[in-house]
Amino acid sequence: MEADVAQAHNEQEQEDRCMDAECFQVAKTKMIQPTSLQDPKLEKLKEALVDWINRTLKEEHIVVRSLDEDLYDGLVLHHLLGRLAGVHLPLEEIALSSSAQIRKLEAVMKELDKRLDQPDSKWDVSSIHKKNLLATLHLLVAMVRYFQPELELPSGVKVQVALVEVSGKGIRSEVQTEVLTEESDSENLSRTDGDANRVEQLLKMEAHKVALVKQFSDGVILLLLIGQLEGFFIPLCDFSLTPVDHAQMLHNVSLALSLLTHLGLHVSSIQAGDVVTQDVAATLKVLFALFNKHARQEEKMAAKSIGDFHLLHSK
Repeated sequence: MEADVAQAHNEQEQEDRCMDAECFQVAKTKMIQPTSLQDPKLEKLKEALVDWINRTLKEEHIVVRSLDEDLYDGLVLHHLLGRLAGVHLPLEEIALSSSAQIRKLEAVMKELDKRLDQPDSKWDVSSIHKKNLLATLHLLVAMVRYFQPELELPSGVKVQVALVEVSGKGIRSEVQTEVLTEESDSENLSRTDGDANRVEQLLKMEAHKVALVKQFSDGVILLLLIGQLEGFFIPLCDFSLTPVDHAQMLHNVSLALSLLTHLGLHVSSIQAGDVVTQDVAATLKVLFALFNKHARQEEKMAAKSIGDFHLLHSK
């Protein structure tokens, strides 16, 4: 009797330790923001990928209607692997249980990852099986780029994603911009020309107005502005809040440009040194890129609010 009690006690302790360990595990999830799901560019990309899959698997009489709902069990990806790479794995055709689906996905994804060769891939077995649309889109775009690079996908597709981190300390979230397809050369050229024209117009302003942009030369206000607009905190240890020399200013501005590039803004042609030396054109280009991004977001939110208002009052 005492032995049974001792065994039960030990098992409870092991279970408690497991639960404690789980509390300290950090789980990260990326999800597309609801507002981005309504983006026409994203819809066109999804339609193009569905059409590509259905054309590729037409002879096998497989029809896909939903990217997140129809790919999670491994069946479609298994057949795509066979058609595109000529790899036919000895796997069961239909995996019914969750464990069987995961095993099938693991085998298929292992072969795909060998070919796609992306060490920092934005997908894995778990995310595909959990019907994560963002991960599924990244995987399919990578497959198109590798197996059928001549196929034109909608360019310049970006989405706002929520990065949710759950740990023993609680839940932390932040919003990021993630690029699904790069902009075409013609779009980049058109956008660059348009921005350049606007900057040229700004340069014609009176000197005392243009002089205001020189406040951004040390990078401090620029970093604080980025954090405020994008909704995240930049640790004070990552930059100099009171820069006293050229090196510290250059570090601040370089960090700001790196963050803007990560957010999907086209500032790669701007040199940090130009901003530090108070080059008006370079500084205006940075500020205009940041302003343009958030002005468009405000327009989309306003349009959605008006649409919701009309929908509500039409009922």
